[in-house]
Amino acid sequence: MPVPLPATAPHPHARAILTPALPPGGTPSHAYLFHGPAGTGKRAAARQLAVALLTEGAPDPQGAGERVQRGAHPDLTWVTPSGAHELLVGDVDEAVVAAAARTPFEARRRVFVLERVDTLIEPAANRLLKTLEEPPAYVHLLLLTDHLGEVLPTIASRCQHVRFDPLPPERIAARLREHGVEPRAADACARLALGDADRALALATSDGPKVRAEVEALAGAARTGRLEQRPWKAVLKRADRRAAEAGAALAEAWEDDKELLAKRDRRRAETEHTERTRRVQRRARTRQLDLALQLTGLWFRDLAAVGWGAQDVAHHADRLDVLRAQAEGLDPQRARAAVELVEDARESLTLNVSEELACEALAYRLARELAAA
Repeated sequence: MPVPLPATAPHPHARAILTPALPPGGTPSHAYLFHGPAGTGKRAAARQLAVALLTEGAPDPQGAGERVQRGAHPDLTWVTPSGAHELLVGDVDEAVVAAAARTPFEARRRVFVLERVDTLIEPAANRLLKTLEEPPAYVHLLLLTDHLGEVLPTIASRCQHVRFDPLPPERIAARLREHGVEPRAADACARLALGDADRALALATSDGPKVRAEVEALAGAARTGRLEQRPWKAVLKRADRRAAEAGAALAEAWEDDKELLAKRDRRRAETEHTERTRRVQRRARTRQLDLALQLTGLWFRDLAAVGWGAQDVAHHADRLDVLRAQAEGLDPQRARAAVELVEDARESLTLNVSEELACEALAYRLARELAAA
């Protein structure tokens, strides 16, 4: 029996929530929050749900559905963050808040899809709240995020949550091989991504291999206690480059936008741009550091697995020789304790701490823990 929303087939929770709500017999919620790792099918499911909602009662359902798929239906609004960094007031004010007050053009409903709602800034969220709380009966909002923990509570609490589960490594590895990634690397990156297909591709291509090498150097130095080269510096430099790239993208957009501003508005706009740049760079830097620390934790987790004779479950499947060498003579419980130290450091990144001091302190704590073996 075919699944009404094919993109939900691998996701039991999403299927259980959405399938009974489909027209003609179902009663869809006014607001859904689709959450789960990147690459799990949230956008495809949102598009398919929009098709179901906007084609009910249409004179030509097939034609209407094709227009929804192309993004050409007048009752579908698809919102992405300005400059791919943040959802701003301007992104939601006219396109969502004002438009939601207007009746549908041709369908029985209007559907608004907002991507990456974890980047919704607070003023924009405040503008959206009334629409979320008291929408017209014909309005349905589909909010999408890869980072549920970063969605503002005021937004998350007003939506019905729809969970998209991490993809199994086998499926992600198959996708990577289709992109030309060597099979062993594809298997390792699929495991290291923890169900996030986009992250797996990033680890397998571009500068992903360099990120992995920097993490391995940090973990290896901590294992031997030889920290003279300060291996955490490479991790921090990459995070700084990520922040600089994000800031440069905003600066380029700003140069185009400010020429359109009246002189009396420029000072306020410049202040907002500076504050926005700070937020975006902080987010980019923190996410890159968190990725590096997560990979570091998985390295020590793999050391423990190899030490316990369970190398088949190692995430770094293409680095087993190195893992075996580092695991020799190491109590697996020490490696397990190292994982906890890394997780503590990841937690500290959510606070206003010095990232360099946090990484340096972590390296020395790891070296002390592992030297105790």
